Formats: sequence, structure tokens, C-alpha cells
Amino acid sequence: MDFDFSEEQVMLRRTVRGFVDKEIMPYIGEWDANGKFDPNLLKKLADLGLMGVCIPEKYGGSGMDYNSLAIVCEELERGDTAFRTAVSVHTGLNSMTLLQWGTDEQKQRYLVPQAKGEKIGGFGLTEPGAGSDVAALQTTARQDGDAYVLTGQKTWISLCDSADYFLVFAYTDKSKKHHGISAFIVERTMTGFSSKGIKGKLGIRAGNTGELFFDQVRVPKENLVGAEGDGFKIAMAALDNGRFTVAAGACGQIMACLEASVDYCHERHTFGKEIGRHQLVQQMIANMETGLQMSRLLVYRAGEMKNQGVRNTRETSLAKWQACNFANQAADDAVQIHGAYGYSNEYPVERYLRNSKAPVIYEGTREIHTIMQAEYVLGYRKDKPLKQTLPAWQFKS
Repeated sequence: MDFDFSEEQVMLRRTVRGFVDKEIMPYIGEWDANGKFDPNLLKKLADLGLMGVCIPEKYGGSGMDYNSLAIVCEELERGDTAFRTAVSVHTGLNSMTLLQWGTDEQKQRYLVPQAKGEKIGGFGLTEPGAGSDVAALQTTARQDGDAYVLTGQKTWISLCDSADYFLVFAYTDKSKKHHGISAFIVERTMTGFSSKGIKGKLGIRAGNTGELFFDQVRVPKENLVGAEGDGFKIAMAALDNGRFTVAAGACGQIMACLEASVDYCHERHTFGKEIGRHQLVQQMIANMETGLQMSRLLVYRAGEMKNQGVRNTRETSLAKWQACNFANQAADDAVQIHGAYGYSNEYPVERYLRNSKAPVIYEGTREIHTIMQAEYVLGYRKDKPLKQTLPAWQFKS
């Protein structure tokens, strides 16, 4: 097993870190305080080839592997969760799903401009009454001539006001329960589509999150992804990629907490010495380092399985579950190390704590992943090959 990064990956990390230090770090406090999402950052990421980092070159991407995507997500979340989230949704949930399930025509029309960053992709699964229980969704798609008519609502959708295209899930046959869910590409400009941002979030305030509304939206038949009834399988395949990017981002958040805490440990003195000399502070620092290293091992293991085209739902779930828990704990400890200053926005750790809560909830709550892991061990859950899977990659093809 090779734990070394390639020269290309080392350069990639250096590039993304430099971008974060220059384009995000100086402004993120203000963006977070004002609840402002700057879509121009996505254009700048596209200029670096980071909006299609692991999409093959023939579809407009950079042709790198999954662990390169993990590096991008890790370094972006070191800056702020909002920008990692944007890449997770655009690349992990939308573009990678089109690569796996889309027709050649869909890939040329939608995937290529997304991989180039000319267009932004979103993902519409969660509804007011359907989160972990995907089968409870209420959005419907009724066939009418050469189109499907979508009616319903989605919520907690990242890039709700910024994405050009959305991968949307709706019932085409409710009598079949989750086997009656289908997936569609919906364009923002389609008549009857609208969106609205959500204000008052605990964290990720510099991100664009909100609701999507479908009022008799006519979607051409050719925008059906996969076959009718494939929607649930497509959504689960998408989550395998989305959860991977969330786990990688959590490593970046732990790293940010560790960097801020180490700096403060050397800066702050109590009882005549640096606070880093106190054993209980050292314990929190050691726990952060442990969480970072363990999370990275889980993430990059899952990434290598993805590179080989091996089913990795179990491993990706474990990485997402544990990395997000470690990040949440690291943020809590970082605030504790900073004491009263950690409770104010004078230091970034209060933002890290607020941001760390959402990843524990979205793309499978920690409770869902706990159940998944137990069921794997008990033999109640076994993965079957997907109807359509990505082969072992030839990334440069």
C-alpha cells in the first residue's frame, strides 16, 4: 500500500492552499458575518481547473483521481466549509453522477460545461418532510407528451440561487415506493422554476443554501437521467461521492482547528508559561492530531477504492461518519483552548464550531451512518453491484 502523494498531488495541494490563503482567508470573516456568498470564487476555482478536478479530460475536466478531489476539498474547508460544500455539490453530487449515469448527449450538454466551470450544478433531493427517509419525498413528475411535468419543493439545497442546472429527484410512480423515484436534469431557466435562500443558519453562513420550487415545470424527456425508477439508485450512488467529499472536507476543518489552536497555544500565557505547556491543553491538541490522521486514512482508503472502481459505500460511510465527528470535536476543543476569546469572532474557531455541525447532519446523519455500520457488521446490510458503475479509471483518457 502506497501512502505517498504523487508530485502532481503535492502541487495540487500547494495550489489550492495558496488560493485559500489569498482568496478566502482575508475575507471570510466578513462574508460569514454578513451571510454573503461570493459566486466569483467559483469562477476563480474553475480557472484553476478545480470545478472538474476528477472529470476525465474528454469531458472538460482535469482528469485527476478521487484522492486529488479529496485534497481539493480538504484544503478548501481549511478556508471555510461554504466553498468545500460548493465543490462537493457541483462535482461530487452532480457532475460525478452525470458521468456515471448520463447519456452521451447529456454529458456533452451538461457535464462538459460543468467540468469547465462555465455552468454550476446543484442537487435536489431533500424536502421539508424527506431527509434521511428518501422514500417520503413528495415531488412528482407526470409524463405529458414529450415532457415530464414536475411539481413540488426541495429544501436545504446548496447553491440554490447560484446553480444553473439541478439534478432533481421526483416520483414518477408512487405506488412503487422508492422504486418509483426518477432523476431529472432541471435548468434554472425552465418556466415554473424558482428558488429562495434560507437565512438564520447556525453555520456555513458564507454559503448559499435554500429552497427550490417546481410549479408545473416542463422537463424534456431527454433530461431523464437513467431509466424511470432508477432515481433511488442514482441518488445513493451520488451520495457515495458526496459523502466522500464531505469526509475529506472534515479533515480540512480539523487541520484549521489544529493550526489555530497551535498558534494560540504559543501566543497565550497562563501561570507563567505558554498554555501549550499545560497537559490538558496538550491532550486536546493530541486528540485533534489523532482525529486528523485517522480521518485521512479512512478518506484516502475510500478514495483508492473509488480509483479502482470497487464498491465503497461501507468505507465511504465510515469515513464520513468518523471524520465529521472528529471535526466537530476538534472545533469544540479549539474553542475551549481559546477560552473566552474562542466565544467571539475575534478568532476563527467560533466559526469552525458553527460550521462543524452541519456535516454531522447532512448526507446521512451520524445516526444513519451508525446504523449502516452496525448492519454491515451484523450481516443485515450487503452491497450489491450497481446497475451502472464506473470502471477502474483511465483518468487521462
